[in-house]
Amino acid sequence: MPAVRPYAAAFAARFMLMLQYRAAALAGFATQCWWGAIKVMVFAAFYAAAPEAAGGSLTLAQTITYIWLAQALLALVPWGGDPEIGQAVRTGAIGYDRLRPLDTYAWWYARSAAWMTARALPRAALMLAFAGVLLPLIGLETWSWRPPANMTQAALFAVSAVLLVALSSAWVMLLNLAAVRLLDERGVNAMTSSVIIVFSGNLLPLPLFPEWIQGFLFVQPFAGMLDIPVRIYSGALTDGQALTGLALQAGWTAIFIALGRAWMHGVMGRLQMQGG
Repeated sequence: MPAVRPYAAAFAARFMLMLQYRAAALAGFATQCWWGAIKVMVFAAFYAAAPEAAGGSLTLAQTITYIWLAQALLALVPWGGDPEIGQAVRTGAIGYDRLRPLDTYAWWYARSAAWMTARALPRAALMLAFAGVLLPLIGLETWSWRPPANMTQAALFAVSAVLLVALSSAWVMLLNLAAVRLLDERGVNAMTSSVIIVFSGNLLPLPLFPEWIQGFLFVQPFAGMLDIPVRIYSGALTDGQALTGLALQAGWTAIFIALGRAWMHGVMGRLQMQGG
């Protein structure tokens, strides 16, 4: 498919470039491992002190797996726009992308997906080795990252993880376009990161919120960026609920891509290059 080849090459080039930052991957793993351990201890104490309040939605084993997997996938959560696009806006290098005989949206989308995926994979592998292999070996299986319940859940999680990358990349594209429109990405990034940390389930697993808000939390778009894949993996979402979660991820991805393409058409139509 020659039409897809430039975008696949853009993805591969950015992916290989980001893999070179091994020290950043190790530092990210150490930080996420530390925070993951703290959260595991906090939730273990919570379940021990108030099992009637914590039980029902997630077991302690599912919550611990939720925390480790959420830490492993942290780089796939779109905390902000692509820093490369923000820099291109400030320097005027965005003009080079507009001169390429390619679809600018698809070009930026492929590079943003590669940027997040390459940062997440090394950290996820290290996190799995630590929480999924090392902890059981040293007798801390209770606090370890458990495997999926069965092959069906594993297969559904694989599909959900792909949709997670697609959905997060579509959201990053909206943040990129906000940077182009506002000429500075810092304000938008600061606002969206505080929303995403709550509604993705990173701060607190969404099933532990009050029952009356569970319906909204499940259908809102940020759940597909972390909560739905993790709950599918841990077996908290099965059968019809898991398929509904996948449909929500795909639906929000399509909506964000449609919004992004329409916004890009308007923003680029008014783009002015200044300086010389």
